[in-house]
Amino acid sequence: MEVIMKGFAAVCKMELRLFTRDFFSFFFALVFPVSMLFLFGGIYGNTPIYDGADISMMDISVPAYSVMVIGVTGLMSLPLTLSGYKEKKIYKRFDATPVGKKSIMAAQVSVSLMMTLAGILILLAAGTLFYHIQIRGTFLSVCVSVLFSIAALFSMGFLFTAVGRDLKSTSLLCYLFYFIMLFLSGATMPDMLFPDTIKRISGFLPMTYAVDLMQGVFAGDSLDLHGKELLILGAVAAVCSVVGAVLYRGKDWT
Repeated sequence: MEVIMKGFAAVCKMELRLFTRDFFSFFFALVFPVSMLFLFGGIYGNTPIYDGADISMMDISVPAYSVMVIGVTGLMSLPLTLSGYKEKKIYKRFDATPVGKKSIMAAQVSVSLMMTLAGILILLAAGTLFYHIQIRGTFLSVCVSVLFSIAALFSMGFLFTAVGRDLKSTSLLCYLFYFIMLFLSGATMPDMLFPDTIKRISGFLPMTYAVDLMQGVFAGDSLDLHGKELLILGAVAAVCSVVGAVLYRGKDWT
């Protein structure tokens, strides 16, 4: 058991090093969200979201940008890494070693999860230090909202990898869905600025419910008030995971 754990730790270390060397993943997971925070922070600062409100623009921006981080790792970095390894027959080589294919895939998921949490923590630190954001939700409710968002978006990335025939088709799916959801879900700008037509479209996007859940919980709402968001995100995670697993059985990943 100890040997297995040491081997897994070594694989995780290798995957972490590869992640940090990937400019796209590293920049958009750790640097870009903070840059957005400073950009819009310079515009809005601690301005209330409306006259008389005790919640500022930065209070709702930080949880939204946190969903952006989850989207980068779950919808872009992880699925493209899985697809790239499959196309280059890297999993076949690992199956010929004591490490095995499952260990390398588990390490990739672990590293993506680790970098997601790191990106969120950096956002929270920057928001607290420079804009004095208020996190009124309980530690448990914040953790639940983050985990449900991660489960939904990571499972979508898993499904894209299962659907895509190769790296190019997987990249097309990932880029298409990620950028559509990024700009129409409220993850980059408050949805209160959207016209009614865009708001109706955003109602079909899972990332919209992740943003709504995170913003509500950060503002102090109890999880009971966000049963709809939890239900939809949980359903997305379950359906995408099951369908992805079924499609994977028909693929040659070795």
